[in-house]
Amino acid sequence: MSYYVQSAEAVTDPLFDFTGKVALVTGGSRGLGRTMALALAERGADLIVASRKVENCEAVAAQAASVGRRALGVSCHAGRWDQIEALVERAYDSFGKVDILINNAGMSPLAPSSLETEERLVDAVLALNFKGPFRLSALVGSRMAAGDGGAIINVSSLGAVRPNAQIAAYASAKAALNALTRAHAAEFAPKVRVNAILPGSFRTDVAQHWPADKEARTPAAMRRFGEPDEAVTAALYLASDRSSFTTGTLVRVDGGWP
Repeated sequence: MSYYVQSAEAVTDPLFDFTGKVALVTGGSRGLGRTMALALAERGADLIVASRKVENCEAVAAQAASVGRRALGVSCHAGRWDQIEALVERAYDSFGKVDILINNAGMSPLAPSSLETEERLVDAVLALNFKGPFRLSALVGSRMAAGDGGAIINVSSLGAVRPNAQIAAYASAKAALNALTRAHAAEFAPKVRVNAILPGSFRTDVAQHWPADKEARTPAAMRRFGEPDEAVTAALYLASDRSSFTTGTLVRVDGGWP
């Protein structure tokens, strides 16, 4: 089974039409970010795809361009403020605006215990999962609020509300991202809506490194992992005017974890 959209194809969607909108997606070259980015492009959005490997970003941008979208791939470490600032300047120089920001870039390393977790690992996890979205949302959200508004979607994690010892640093960073979602929803209102998606376990490239029996042991009501496409509608809803009265909300897409 393929885990990813293999090619972008323009679609007519009566609910979600993003014609004339510009979307910026971090971590947009693979996994949930890639699927969300292409779903927006398929429905009319021009696209800025950012991640550390520019060739992967350009490949996704090429798919978006193949259905008539303006698209740009940019190398950016989403945990480093200097690179974030450069990304924002390039986005506005190239497109003049950003209507949709998806903070998807993240990392979720396991650790045997908190005692054995090194400071540099905690710093790296916080930088990518919290400090980066904080700065990127501040830069883009303030411009949205001063202009025509927009939507910000933070991709958090079920781990933020269902933490365990092996992901203590990651879960804490994502919990901070949840708090930031609500804080920015208040700060940038009423023109900007800020929401978060909390995915459970999905079949992305990361899942290939999980234990073979992890899916069989999931406590989710659906008794399986999710496919990336199953998170798309939540993203489309939160990015669109269909969610015009939804802000500061944490949407769980986790297959029904208890």
